Amino acid sequence: MNKQTNFLYKTAENKTIVWFENSNEYLILENTTADILKRLNKGISVNEIAEALSKKLSVPKEKTIDFILDLEKRIYEPKNSKELEIINDYRDIKIPKSFEYIKYYKINNLIFKVSFLSEKELSLVHPKFSHLVIEKSEIFDVEFDVFINNKYIFLFVDQKLIGAWSYKNIHYFQGKFSMLLIQKIHQKEESEWMGVFHASAVSNQKKSILFLGDSGNGKSTSLALLQANGFTCLADDFVPIDIEKREVYSFPSAISIKKNSLETLLPIYPELETSAEYNFKRLNKIVRYLKPNNNNYFSHLPCNDLVFIKYEKDSNLICKEISKVDAFQQLVPDSWLSPKKENAKIFLDWFDSLTCYQLTYSNNNEMIKTVSKIFNNEL
Repeated sequence: MNKQTNFLYKTAENKTIVWFENSNEYLILENTTADILKRLNKGISVNEIAEALSKKLSVPKEKTIDFILDLEKRIYEPKNSKELEIINDYRDIKIPKSFEYIKYYKINNLIFKVSFLSEKELSLVHPKFSHLVIEKSEIFDVEFDVFINNKYIFLFVDQKLIGAWSYKNIHYFQGKFSMLLIQKIHQKEESEWMGVFHASAVSNQKKSILFLGDSGNGKSTSLALLQANGFTCLADDFVPIDIEKREVYSFPSAISIKKNSLETLLPIYPELETSAEYNFKRLNKIVRYLKPNNNNYFSHLPCNDLVFIKYEKDSNLICKEISKVDAFQQLVPDSWLSPKKENAKIFLDWFDSLTCYQLTYSNNNEMIKTVSKIFNNEL
């Protein structure tokens, strides 16, 4: 078994974050376990490591050998490939001759022509970008074609096949679509992005804060409230951060507002009353879309703070700094992180520089004041 696996290590509080190059995975390990891993990777024998560990922990050598062999197996055994299932032979797939829906979106100085075969394809992309629609344009900069064939959704960009995804992997298709969009908007290749985070990003024009939390915790509602109170929506749900500047870049999708937030937001955004409602059965949610107040989709700003936000009825406002390890465990699973080693190192360094908070609230005004304090380093 070839042991030479590439790792990166970063100490976080009293643990070690380890990144594995062969699987682009991050694990949080006890320092002793990380130390064993480093030794295995240097080619030191299991016997030698077990002997040292047995003395250090005052446990029988046989137990330490079992522990090391188990760790070695878990770390070095080839993982089942998580490759997306893609049709094996799609070379002959042709772009359909006619599409039911053709939309033109203007973002900054670029015009995107996006053709959708039917209403089904349209529903997967268009609702969150409908505020960017312009009249038909003979001149456009980028052309996307989206169509379902044999239960797979295909994406072509400028006549070139990008990929095909089964219906159960539709979120991968949507992620790829958004990724290609930011590459074109900001003129950066995929390798120039550190990661994309499932979060909301709000700015005060000087810097940004990322809001994270499980679906239904109030990320988007908080963002909508903040943009009505002098802050700017940089991105909702899809937050890209680049390698070169380590800054949050603007993403032009609308803010998704769930049905149970309408009562709070209708007095501020009366347009939500008549905006279209979309029922995403697969995700078990009904949403309307709110136009972001950002009018500069070129913008990008540094981010120093992560806030795990939660609306809780009748709760007092609680805002406290939380452990980096807890924050990391919540941030990483929902994120796309670059598989390049140099980018993974930049991500770990960037994460190390952040302050992480848990903010629970029920009073909207108190939440807005607290976010202002975080922006102004007054907490």
